[in-house]
Amino acid sequence: MASSENQTSVEYIKHHLQNLQVCKTDDGWVWNKCQEAGFWTLNVDSLIISFLLGALFCFGFWRVAKNAKVENPGRWQSFTEMVFEFVDKSVKDTFHGKNPLIAPLALTIFVWIFLMNLMDLIPVDLLPWAASHAGVGYLKVVPSTDANITFSLSLGVFFLIVFYSIKVKGIGGFIGELTLHPFSSKNKAVQVLLIPVNFLMESIGLLAKPVSLALRLFGNLYAGELIFILIAVLMSAGIGGIIGGGISYMIWAIFHILVIVLQAFIFMMLTIVYLSMAHEDH
Repeated sequence: MASSENQTSVEYIKHHLQNLQVCKTDDGWVWNKCQEAGFWTLNVDSLIISFLLGALFCFGFWRVAKNAKVENPGRWQSFTEMVFEFVDKSVKDTFHGKNPLIAPLALTIFVWIFLMNLMDLIPVDLLPWAASHAGVGYLKVVPSTDANITFSLSLGVFFLIVFYSIKVKGIGGFIGELTLHPFSSKNKAVQVLLIPVNFLMESIGLLAKPVSLALRLFGNLYAGELIFILIAVLMSAGIGGIIGGGISYMIWAIFHILVIVLQAFIFMMLTIVYLSMAHEDH
């Protein structure tokens, strides 16, 4: 939990907030020299850890489904069924359309984001230390503290919102929803004049959905990770000592568990609400 003797506190914090990157430059693909590389930059650690956690989620639930027992279920089966019933009830209470995709989507979002958030409870120096001994200079282990990951999740939800809005309402209905609300008038001339205003307001509201989803998740988890790093810096500086720092770390970790679960739940619930609105045919 202590920074290297050769690092200042600022360098230590920057190191822990730096992703393992590969990017396209004039000299080809390079590692960790991506400050001026432009668009083609990949945060390799976020992608790999997200993929592994997604695979872990799929494998764990697949094993439960394969070995499910009606009598005397194991602890993992009981826990999985509890999560499934919780998500299923949330979908039934919130989503008022008929779409077999919504419940699996909500379950995937909730568990996957929870697992990504859960990585924040691993001591901040543990995996980067192991990575450095394996020859990897940087390793950021919490994918949901990477805005690229949170925005990719929210953009996936956004495309589903647009897709189902068009599928349920039709192209005309979707355009009408953007241009004829919230202001309307029985006078056709006035209604035509209101179209630009309605379109501007509804477009902003539509685009705000993925932006708010992504920034809410990213901001909360990034702040939580930064506090863990600051606690480690204080411990390395001798402020509070190892015992005081350990107690501070435990207190914040216990509080942060609520943030981890809550942010996964909020992302899931807002996704259900947005897709429910997309299925409403006026």
